[in-house]
Amino acid sequence: MPEVYKSEHPALCSYLKVGKRTLRNRMCSAPMGFPDLTEDGCITDGAIAFYEQRAKGGAAIVTVSEACVDYAHGKSHGRLINLTNPGVLANLTNLARAIKRHGALASIELNHAGMLSDFDVVADERKGDSNFHYGPVDCIVNNTEVRAMTGEMIAETVDKWAKGAALCKKAGFDMVMIHAGHGWLIHQFLSPLTNTRTDEYGGCFENRARLALEIIDAVRKEVGPGFPIEVRFSAMEKAEGGVTLESAIAFAKLIEDKVDILHVSAGGEPDFGVTHPSMFREAGCNVHFAAEIKKHVKIPVATVGALGDVELMEDIISSGKADIVCMARALLADPYLPKKVEQNRTDEIRPCLRCFVCHAERMLTQTRVCALNPVIGREYEARFIPPAPESKKVLIAGGGPGGLQCALTAAERGHKVTLCEASGSLGGNFRCEYNVPFKAAFSKYVEVMARILERKGVEIRLGTPVTPEFVRDFAPDALMVAVGSESAIPPIAGIDSENVIPATALDTREGEIGHKVAVLGGGLVGCESGLHLAMQGHDVTIIEMGSALAPDANPRHRPLLMAELQKYTRILTSHKASAVSDKGIVCIAPDGSQLLIEADTVLCAAGLRPREEIVDALRGTAPIVEIIGDCVEPGTVRGATFRAYHAAIDI
Repeated sequence: MPEVYKSEHPALCSYLKVGKRTLRNRMCSAPMGFPDLTEDGCITDGAIAFYEQRAKGGAAIVTVSEACVDYAHGKSHGRLINLTNPGVLANLTNLARAIKRHGALASIELNHAGMLSDFDVVADERKGDSNFHYGPVDCIVNNTEVRAMTGEMIAETVDKWAKGAALCKKAGFDMVMIHAGHGWLIHQFLSPLTNTRTDEYGGCFENRARLALEIIDAVRKEVGPGFPIEVRFSAMEKAEGGVTLESAIAFAKLIEDKVDILHVSAGGEPDFGVTHPSMFREAGCNVHFAAEIKKHVKIPVATVGALGDVELMEDIISSGKADIVCMARALLADPYLPKKVEQNRTDEIRPCLRCFVCHAERMLTQTRVCALNPVIGREYEARFIPPAPESKKVLIAGGGPGGLQCALTAAERGHKVTLCEASGSLGGNFRCEYNVPFKAAFSKYVEVMARILERKGVEIRLGTPVTPEFVRDFAPDALMVAVGSESAIPPIAGIDSENVIPATALDTREGEIGHKVAVLGGGLVGCESGLHLAMQGHDVTIIEMGSALAPDANPRHRPLLMAELQKYTRILTSHKASAVSDKGIVCIAPDGSQLLIEADTVLCAAGLRPREEIVDALRGTAPIVEIIGDCVEPGTVRGATFRAYHAAIDI
């Protein structure tokens, strides 16, 4: 008889009964909003495809995010699902069906922003009664009046939660999640920082929890027994005097007989870096909150926050720290992570960089994207991309992120692909950060992509520059030029001195760097390289001629990066370097005076320039020639992977 299939991660792949439902494994898709909705809060085909992909990928629960129970007064972001719109039911039903037809449980997060309504919305785009917001107490938040909720307002709001849950059950959802954390309405009542009421909804812990209990009871009455209710709440908030682990434990014990899953998160508002741990924090840094709460309750506990490392998640479940692991960003980078775990293909999981591109693009453009996964946000259109009508011979010049993605997409469409990289290793400018601990995911990503390409039949040739002569002899049907960029060297006296090292060479020349380091250039590369060296014990000064550091960093990553730089480095903005010597860098200060920044080593991070000479030489050398990535114009990883993906589709 054949052997029974054996999972390499039996804890993660075990089932779990919750209410009348059964989770097929312990890996769930945490709430992630999809902002491409209609103006009145109805669901689009794009949103359905976005959530459906995580169901296809094997998640046990796919939680639809940010369904607003009171669209006029409780909407947090620009576009949310509007549970008060009668027209929402049809596509809400189609969304639940799309998730369930792949074997996942369909859940939906119910929320009300309270005093933070419209906090992420441009003022002239605000809808409903935007002259004031509701909250626990009278106050001013973001220059907007907040009115303390009266008993009548509270009763109406509780009823809206119940009606929202009933609508979701009618639409076919298997369960609902009540959002009681992250600084939203229920959290505002739970936290002593925002709830200073003196009536039955304020004061002692039991009173501050009263709104949550009334909402839970009202939802339970509507959905009935056996229908799972999950409550998401924060186990702490950063500001002193707010929610603590002790109060979170008390809350968990108070509600455990009324609900089915306790979803333990962390942080209030504006604790973004707590709720969404950055690359500067260790993976699973919030798990200990769930582990402590689990000691005090008998129902399943879910944990969330910087999860995606399979071995870590297996330990979380097998050691009893939590019963469920929830992922958001990790399932953007690789929606098929759960299936790859179940199929013992964990060496093919594309890691999340924790770069916050996904969050930042929502702020900037109201779209959902991923730096490494060009399909995110375009799942619907990706369903209609056919295999190539005929297999072509495709040559790719360059093994950076753009070249890797282009090779993968071309191979998946049925082309015969050869990727050539001039250096001895893949990764392009990713390579300069291979030794940076908080960017370890970069090198892992390249390793995973190389492994997948090999299994897809892509031939990889290292140490092989692509020249016009090479193209002539190779005779490809299509040439994809992704040769990247190189360090831009500013015209400064002494810049060619032996103590100057390009930032792009940090991976190979870090051993040459002295104790005192002056980083020439305060863009993202200079800041992150300087931070890394400072964390390794070097005395680092970052010199930037502009008025601010890292203007090229996205608005979610930049504040967290700046906080780390303030702790570890010396920063000089509005200082222009005029010369380099063996003593360091001479700068011109804002007042016109000269200043010597002593340094043993100067790390040149003055920007990048495209390798135009190589590009120009390769134009017209094949029937199809496409130029992609930094060799067009130095930009973002997301831009390179996105262009590479579509260039491969166009072949």
